[in-house]
Amino acid sequence: MSEEELKKRLEMLRIEHRDLDAAIDALSSAGSTDQLQVARLKKRKLRLKDQIAMLEDYLIPDIIA
Repeated sequence: MSEEELKKRLEMLRIEHRDLDAAIDALSSAGSTDQLQVARLKKRKLRLKDQIAMLEDYLIPDIIA
């Protein structure tokens, strides 16, 4: 993948992460009794966070001073 494709993928992951956060908040504030669905959304959100961190590390190299 090119750097431009990776940046687009990163932005898509960030948007999905925000959407999941909003969905979790909505379910929690609505008093949802489906805790399994909330747990699945939280797991998905964590996986996205890991993917975002991995792409950011790849795109932003460490500079040794």
